[in-house]
Amino acid sequence: MAKRRIGIVGFGFIGSYLFEKLKKSDTYEVCFVWNRTVDKMTGIVPVDLILDDLNQAHTRSPDLIIEVAHPCITTDYGAYFLQHADYMIGSPTILADPAVEKLICKTAYSNGVYIPVGAMWGAHDIKKMADMGTLKALKITMKKYPSSFKVLGHLAEKLKTVKDEPMVLIEAPVRELCPLAPNNVNTMSIAALAAHNLGFDGVKGCLVADPNSTMHEITIEVTGPAAGTDHMSVRTVRYSPTSPGMVTSTATQDSFFSSMTMACGRGPGVHIC
Repeated sequence: MAKRRIGIVGFGFIGSYLFEKLKKSDTYEVCFVWNRTVDKMTGIVPVDLILDDLNQAHTRSPDLIIEVAHPCITTDYGAYFLQHADYMIGSPTILADPAVEKLICKTAYSNGVYIPVGAMWGAHDIKKMADMGTLKALKITMKKYPSSFKVLGHLAEKLKTVKDEPMVLIEAPVRELCPLAPNNVNTMSIAALAAHNLGFDGVKGCLVADPNSTMHEITIEVTGPAAGTDHMSVRTVRYSPTSPGMVTSTATQDSFFSSMTMACGRGPGVHIC
């Protein structure tokens, strides 16, 4: 059986991890690796696997292209990638842009778009509720060490004021959060895609900077249908050990690889894996 050919776009925390895992695989093979700065791959990635120009990705005959670089990759190359392979989006915050979401969905007519669940615990259950119309509300709270947040605009200014106590940086619809914290709220974007009946405007997100934190803490609060004056509800908290300043925890690396193994065979359209 032929190995599934994987193209990796980005060679940071997740991309380098995927490369090392795939090197040892009997099921997959890396057909190219691209990174904005080639020097980062020197001595690690064989020269014949380094891709200089993403517009030439199709020449490597990939079965699946994985973006783990930056949201702008999907804007600039997502439609092109989908003409030649399945496409796995590691920075789904870009789909909060309605124009990009529309383009990607429109282009996924012969190959599939795959969204890895990452740190979004219970994404498939949330999608089931959304499919049935029983999901009434969803809130995601992310608490991290201040330097783990890579935020922009007024959030960057507010982050500078964090001293000794936890501070809520923002609580707002996920669509509002995505352009302000594009590297931090992928989990919230996945939640908005799973909770499609609420979407980016209906799912709420909250970012908390905690100078005493030694974990990435993600709290997921689901509200379901009413029964009299009460509602079905689920609350989960995921604690993931990490170092101050890290945007992504090591547990998310393993989750991402597991999602990659499920990113196949589901046909056209957008799929959570």
